[in-house]
Amino acid sequence: MTGTNWAGNLTYHATALHQPGSIEELSALVAAAPSARALGSRHSFNAIADTTGVQISVAGLPPVVEVDAAAREVTVSAGLRYGELVEELDQAGWALHNLASLPHISVAGAIATGTHGSGDRNGSLASSVAGLELVTADGTVRSVRRGDPDFDGMVVSLGLLGVVTKVTLDIIPTFQIRQDLYEGVPWESIETDLDAITGSAYSVSLFTDWGAGGAGQAWVKSRADAAPREEFFGARPAARQLHPLPGEQADVATTQLGAAGPWWDRLPHFRLGFTPSNGEELQTEYLVPREHALEAIRAVRALAPRVQPHLLISEIRTIAADALWLSPSHSVGCLAIHFTWRMHVPEVTALLPVIDAALAPCAARPHWGKVFETAPQRLLEAYPRIPDLRALADRLDPEQTFANRLTSHWLSR
Repeated sequence: MTGTNWAGNLTYHATALHQPGSIEELSALVAAAPSARALGSRHSFNAIADTTGVQISVAGLPPVVEVDAAAREVTVSAGLRYGELVEELDQAGWALHNLASLPHISVAGAIATGTHGSGDRNGSLASSVAGLELVTADGTVRSVRRGDPDFDGMVVSLGLLGVVTKVTLDIIPTFQIRQDLYEGVPWESIETDLDAITGSAYSVSLFTDWGAGGAGQAWVKSRADAAPREEFFGARPAARQLHPLPGEQADVATTQLGAAGPWWDRLPHFRLGFTPSNGEELQTEYLVPREHALEAIRAVRALAPRVQPHLLISEIRTIAADALWLSPSHSVGCLAIHFTWRMHVPEVTALLPVIDAALAPCAARPHWGKVFETAPQRLLEAYPRIPDLRALADRLDPEQTFANRLTSHWLSR
């Protein structure tokens, strides 16, 4: 056994965990392995990183942060966590356009599963990928760039095409963000002004327990020169620093109350030096096209009596469209509905098909790194480029070295 995932709900079945120190060692290891999976920061809540063969971490490869100012790109080692990259990038005068809720996740792992931040005009983390270096099943080191054939299928790849070693990301000039929190956004405002709410700032997150009170918190992240608001669609400004989860200490969260700060210390919800969120939890997330946003919110509200006993909090946010085949926001801007569950594994597991059925009419796409129960046929309807990824994987990995039980089920013919 090689340990558990971050949440502790999974014990991996791998026979060994390898952490090669060089590309040559990694290539030899991959070429000799009948079955292998890349392992990132262990933050996936399902078995996407599991295998009956060997797990491979690239965290031991030499760290790389190479800025190309002329191209507006940075090339980084795939095993770096975002929190280990952002300050160095900022000191060089550059930024990433978006970050996830927590900086603890690895660059390659976040990209491979379609992980995202928030903002009507902000694409997922994977949308900023301009190039990849990876080791394919025969041990070959391969580099691809945006615009190359099949590139759009190689970014959000579920780890099926090889072990990513370097990632080249688009960068923008560094900037400052202020974070204002508001309490008590009523459902009436969400029903009538959802587009105005999500479009009111660089990034907006609504936190709710699906009760009658609406969204208990709105996290509004604006460029530093934006004027503060006295009210927010019927909500009142928070008078103290808050944590998204009830009863948790707010000092683990990024700075609020309108204090401007660097992009990397405001766009995430949580700080690198602390356990993010609750720690002992499960997570589920669905992304729905914006045209179905209110329909999806209403569908989950109708399930509130069944959801609330097992829920810590839900987050509602938005993501811009991208061109990546298996991205949850492929070809369409989306509203994301995220569930942070209590560690009620049997009860949550029983709820998953209920939630999937409720959101299926909204063309909902599940997040690949969370727990969900979606039949392969419905996955194919939600992700119509699955056959293209399957064909690409057949070409690059004909022996299915990087497949596992879960990915084979998701992509089954």
